[in-house]
Amino acid sequence: MPNVGKSTLFNAISSVKAEAANYPFCTIEPNVGMVTVPDDRLNILQELVQPEKVIPTVIEFVDIAGLVSGASKGEGLGNQFLSNIRSVDAIAHVIRCFDDNNITHVAGNVDPVFDKEVIENELQLKDLESVEKKISKLEKIAKSGDAPARKTLEHLQLIKGGLDKGVSVRVMDCTDEQKAAIADLQLLTAKPVIYVANIDEGSLPDGNQYSEALQTAVADEKAELIKISAGIEAQIAELDRDEQKIFMEEYGLKQSGLDQLIRASYELLDLITFFTAGKKEVRAWTIKRGWKAPQAAGTIHSDFQKGYIKAEVIKLRDYLQFKTELGCKEAGKIAIEGKEYLVTDGDIMHFRFNV
Repeated sequence: MPNVGKSTLFNAISSVKAEAANYPFCTIEPNVGMVTVPDDRLNILQELVQPEKVIPTVIEFVDIAGLVSGASKGEGLGNQFLSNIRSVDAIAHVIRCFDDNNITHVAGNVDPVFDKEVIENELQLKDLESVEKKISKLEKIAKSGDAPARKTLEHLQLIKGGLDKGVSVRVMDCTDEQKAAIADLQLLTAKPVIYVANIDEGSLPDGNQYSEALQTAVADEKAELIKISAGIEAQIAELDRDEQKIFMEEYGLKQSGLDQLIRASYELLDLITFFTAGKKEVRAWTIKRGWKAPQAAGTIHSDFQKGYIKAEVIKLRDYLQFKTELGCKEAGKIAIEGKEYLVTDGDIMHFRFNV
């Protein structure tokens, strides 16, 4: 919703500065920020390899306008908001869990569970509209005797039934066939969600009655909740690494909100990181868990995947023990892997391929 701290949090984690002000719809156009993913393993590889440069992987965050009741019918900036989130992989839903008389709340009072339900309801209504439109088109085709259309129609009717009852698609136990039936619709409630409880600094690190109520409300959902103080994150962002550590210790924080948000995003999207390491550069790459070596190679260049021959794989623990690639080779710690190798988090890889 508006005025919950979205843009403040976005500014804290991103080099792009979005306008943050005490009035609804301060954010009109979406702000996009590429955020470096913190990874201590890069520091280890940098020390061991001494490359010319180190390139971390990044995650893209999009700060979009707040949503209000009636957005599915075009209230506020509703239609614009909804179109902006069709293409994202996951939604980080920032919810106000703090009191502050100086910051307007569009609903009049702080109630995170109500706010969460307003947003969820609007997304469900928009999804219902999308599903009903597809049903309407398919009904004509199905009546002509088209068997695949009839089957897809059955799947859509089941999804519609759930949405009618106020159940988000991500919570439904959809079969692969049902998922295929709605894949082209990019349904909003099918996207994984991270709830970000924006708490006051005095409630760090454990939260308050608002975040506890929200945690209870989302307990049965396929979602994660993290507690962040956007105001404190804004202060952390202004400090260097050593100062950040001292500052966070004062508030009992083991990691910054950015680290929490990225960790939660990676877990939610089932992402892992592999590395390439050489004298020119040490680099981190993000892929989906369960990808095979040729797919991982394709993230570097499509030619690597097309002409894949093999991958030389070193585990970080072995690199740490034997210090160099040569040392790992002499110790027999470089594995030669074929096309069926499943990449694991932290693998250091060198690909061989035909052009």
